[in-house]
Amino acid sequence: MTVLANDLIIDDRSSGDMASNIGTQWQFVADTVMGGVSSGNVTIDSHDGKKCLRIRGNVSTDNNGGFVQMALSLSERGAFDATDYDGIELEVMGNNESYNVHLRTSSLWLPWQSYRASFMATPAWQTVRIPFSNLEAYKTSKAFQQDKLKRVGLLGIGRDFKADLCLASIRFYSK
Repeated sequence: MTVLANDLIIDDRSSGDMASNIGTQWQFVADTVMGGVSSGNVTIDSHDGKKCLRIRGNVSTDNNGGFVQMALSLSERGAFDATDYDGIELEVMGNNESYNVHLRTSSLWLPWQSYRASFMATPAWQTVRIPFSNLEAYKTSKAFQQDKLKRVGLLGIGRDFKADLCLASIRFYSK
């Protein structure tokens, strides 16, 4: 993975705890907040010599559920302005399943609204780049505003499966 001088490292797992490089804390969220029955956790781990955050869980669509998530606020107050960047880059490995990255802005009020993209997480470490222009609005008609970012989430979502996803780094990139 090549890091350019103008990229912003959100988290490179150098903290050794749940803190990101930008000072906010990773947290686990599941559909149980809305009555679902999915379960899991986020742990500090290492895999193939890389420090990572690892989300594992059972995603269940029972009871109108269907997600597990590791989420990070991008600002302790207000919104984060990402207009200097072209997208988000993840260094991940997983269990050959499809996962989502969700970005939320200060313009969204309902918890299920987001701007999202899917990616495959293979058993080998890989770099996934998602241009902001590839994000799809979900349950909102509001245009994506990259100057009003509030939160990023990595999710196992939408179907019954065992989630197992490791994140070694996450950053905003520019071309």
